[in-house]
Amino acid sequence: MTTDSHQALKAYYQKLYQQHGDCHHAVQHVSKAAQNVRFKIFLEQIPLDSNVIDLGCGLGDMLAYFRLHGFTGGYLGYDFVPEFINSAKNKFVDDTKAQFEVFDIFKNSMSKQYDYILISGVFNNKLDDNLTFIMQTLHKSFLSCKKSVIFNALSSYVEYEDPTLFYINPINLFDECKQNLTPFIDLKHDYVIKKGGFPYEFTMKLSKEANL
Repeated sequence: MTTDSHQALKAYYQKLYQQHGDCHHAVQHVSKAAQNVRFKIFLEQIPLDSNVIDLGCGLGDMLAYFRLHGFTGGYLGYDFVPEFINSAKNKFVDDTKAQFEVFDIFKNSMSKQYDYILISGVFNNKLDDNLTFIMQTLHKSFLSCKKSVIFNALSSYVEYEDPTLFYINPINLFDECKQNLTPFIDLKHDYVIKKGGFPYEFTMKLSKEANL
């Protein structure tokens, strides 16, 4: 991702936050229910007492869902939008196991003290070089996690494509990760985010060992 593309994406989310405030629309989710489907899939793949980094945490919605459904572990939310981080810090000020930090994937070092790194919605916007951005982010995350990286992305197996969003062939990405990151990969491409919907996205888990 070029510097111009990076700054444009940051400005885009800052504008959404100005328009919507602390709301799922500010982080480009179509609905709260759809957002929660994604969070549910993440939570099903980790122990409830594990420590996680939420890369691209937005307003901390994943943490809110996790806590509501029994998650007791440590949490570190990273995002490159300062307005998101400030809002999340205020919202979760009483959560002693949660931290939020402004984070630039290209400039900052990622903590290596966490079991899982979770990446939801980060790869959805169309950029100048999406595949390079995805693989650089996954590589840095995989080196930093203790156990697994879990992420979602929009699938090229769709009936309609929004021209502003990025869709990728999950088989090609699976192969890329298999060759360059780890042999231990789970791919989930059977879920819908609304009743009667079409499975237009997927979730992939990259692990350092089997059965993590």
